[in-house]
Amino acid sequence: QVQLVESGGGLVQAGGSLRLSCAASGRTNSRYAAGWFRQAPRKEREFVAAINWSGGSTDYADSVKGRFTISRNNAKNTVYLQMNSLNPEDTAVYYCAAAAVRGSLYYIREYEYAYWGQGTQVTVSS
Repeated sequence: QVQLVESGGGLVQAGGSLRLSCAASGRTNSRYAAGWFRQAPRKEREFVAAINWSGGSTDYADSVKGRFTISRNNAKNTVYLQMNSLNPEDTAVYYCAAAAVRGSLYYIREYEYAYWGQGTQVTVSS
């Protein structure tokens, strides 16, 4: 089992930045791909960003490309989401997710992830 804990959410003005962190514990000796998803009020959860085990491959939702950056530090068992140029449409609960992988895969679909954090709220004011 892997436990994921997100942190770094909060209230920020439009145009501002936040960095989310996702710390993993438990069976972290396997290779894991990681992703960030978000769920806004009255909307379904959606993909935001994904990264493979080495950090060499990433993918982003079109809505965040050029503004968000996913990265990881495997020595610290932590995945990050740097969010710049935030706007009110980015307001949501942000979840990190992890999936055991072989090779250099990453995933963009919820069902492909076995482990989820509890979420952290990001609120962007206009």
